[in-house]
Amino acid sequence: MKLVIAEKPSVAMSLAAVLGANEKKDGYLEGGEYLVSWCVGHLLELAQPEAYGEQYARWRYGDLPILPEEWKYEVPKDKKKQLDLLCRLMKDKRVDSVVCATDAGREGELIFRLVYEHAGCKKPMERLWISSMEDAAIRDGFEHLRPGKDYDRLYEAAVCRAGADWLVGINATRLFSVLYGVTLNVGRVMSPTLALLVQREAEIQAFTSRPFYVPEITCGGLTASGDKLAEKQAAETIRRECDGQTASVLSVEKQVKTVQPPRLYDLTTLQRECNRIYGYTAQQTLDYLQSLYEKKLATYPRTDSQYLTEDMQATAASLILWLRDNMPFGKGCLEEPDIDRVTDGSKVTDHHAIIPTVEIARTDLSALPSGERDVLALIAMRLLCATGQTHRFEAVTVVLDCAGHSFTAKGKTVLQAGWKEIERLYRMGLKQAELEKEDPADAALPELTQGQTFEPVAAGVREGKTSPPKHYTEDSLLAAMETAGAADAPEDAERKGLGTPATRAATLEKLVTTGFVQRKKKQLIPTEKGTNLITVLPDNIKSPLLTAEWESRLKQVERGEISAEAFMEGIADMNRGLVKEHTAPEERFAGLFPYAKGTRREAVGTCPRCGGTVYEGKKGFFCEKRDCSFALWKDNKFFTGKKKTLTKTVAAALLKEGRVSMSGLYSEKTGRTYDAVVVLDDTGGKYVNFKLEFPARKGGRK
Repeated sequence: MKLVIAEKPSVAMSLAAVLGANEKKDGYLEGGEYLVSWCVGHLLELAQPEAYGEQYARWRYGDLPILPEEWKYEVPKDKKKQLDLLCRLMKDKRVDSVVCATDAGREGELIFRLVYEHAGCKKPMERLWISSMEDAAIRDGFEHLRPGKDYDRLYEAAVCRAGADWLVGINATRLFSVLYGVTLNVGRVMSPTLALLVQREAEIQAFTSRPFYVPEITCGGLTASGDKLAEKQAAETIRRECDGQTASVLSVEKQVKTVQPPRLYDLTTLQRECNRIYGYTAQQTLDYLQSLYEKKLATYPRTDSQYLTEDMQATAASLILWLRDNMPFGKGCLEEPDIDRVTDGSKVTDHHAIIPTVEIARTDLSALPSGERDVLALIAMRLLCATGQTHRFEAVTVVLDCAGHSFTAKGKTVLQAGWKEIERLYRMGLKQAELEKEDPADAALPELTQGQTFEPVAAGVREGKTSPPKHYTEDSLLAAMETAGAADAPEDAERKGLGTPATRAATLEKLVTTGFVQRKKKQLIPTEKGTNLITVLPDNIKSPLLTAEWESRLKQVERGEISAEAFMEGIADMNRGLVKEHTAPEERFAGLFPYAKGTRREAVGTCPRCGGTVYEGKKGFFCEKRDCSFALWKDNKFFTGKKKTLTKTVAAALLKEGRVSMSGLYSEKTGRTYDAVVVLDDTGGKYVNFKLEFPARKGGRK
């Protein structure tokens, strides 16, 4: 008899129905040659530090780093009953082998293996690896069970991932919390993701919008634009010179261009699209997709592939036929689908791209919850688009001359709608979704010939202003996480990103729930708490690129290219280095946590450069914001040369009024003292300057 262990009860029920295990027992099902039971997520979790020694119950610098030689696990109280049951079932004499039927990925492997090892089970282990919960897929999966040892490296990578998260989370959180006297939650993936948001916010804050002016002419049924100018007067001059004059066509350039169909969805690209079109969070999209998977309507969610395997071609073909006839956007399919374009088994690792299943044809889609219906429609539409024809158009660029000034107009004429027609029909069916504004350059231009003239010309000036970088949305942040913030990463390059498709949604949710990030409609904005955390963290903790390298090494563990021991030793070394390098709080950051134990500082005034708060340190008075260089140094040559000290009182007066009256200033030239007004003369450079003003003498010459 085989014991089958799924990840959750709903999946176990589906497996049991196919296997004929229909007799319900307390915590499992039985029938035929099978016992079918389930975990409830993680039944075993990494123990807290105090499990390794009572001294770790308190957070102390001297106890860091905490580096367990052997991992200890603990059982959540509400899951002990199910864990005990699985242990009993594994020891049941009727059971001669155990089937791991948890989700076919890194996390699913970890959930099962920890239970298997905790039970001390030595019975043969087999692995169910499927990408769909359809009955046929389940039957095929059980006919082709794989040896459990084939997934040993996957398990090792999962243990490494969990261990690395624990080591960085526990040690870095305790280290920086102890140093600054306030709880600062640090996460291996969470912190560099937060760093992307903080960096973008800094770029937005530093941006200065500038106006621009574009002279335009309208004639012959089109509007053409001149160069973008910084000065309004210059644009107005061109307008006056052109208005009412004759324009002639200097050149007409035509070029046929093609737009290839998009790829199928992996989880991250689907989450991005759902956020952009529907405003769903990454977690909502994953939840909807997981439910569709369990309802047998969609394939496995947590995939990083955008291709199908060769054995999926027949299934895809039958799906496409049904979708063309039964979905509103299917009417856009006018040609034979090109399934070869989306088929490449070499680019599929654990699971193929996300597509609907044939079960869609036997389901009343209107009965689905709206979120699930939206996601299912989107992946169905993408299957038709990805296998559709190329989009072809003629791009036209026209250059006109008017009064010696050059103007350009662009347009396009569609030659073959191809897959874009499917997308257009899909978008027409959207009600709540925010549709992109049409680009004027997408409209067709009238037929023009070189040398053609128009008069009179109507000239005008279009005004605008430069825009700052956009706040991250979940769409754009997920894209940045895929490439660790690196722009222009080649599409086919090995992805060295932050986290995995399976973990990114949870990372974003944790950033919000911990108060580091807030959602404003679709935008993700770092809070002051989040910004301050990133400010004090060193690069090796918050750098997206460095963290992505660690993620890439986890993949290497999974492929057997490096050992799990080597990976974990690297993580341990990083933690040792952190503790060694950071022995005391950095003075320049003390003002970030003014009410923290041991770092409480009194505000001296407001920074004249950025509006931040200025705090006193040992060597001077510093702005709280890391990217602001404003500082009043106590050993400033201006004051020491006059045998005076830049005190807190003097600094406060300078910050509040910009000047302070001082008596007894020493003159190196005469050796005498004098009274004067010291004026803060900050030009924004590396050092702050000062100058003197002298009050008019009573009865002095006029």
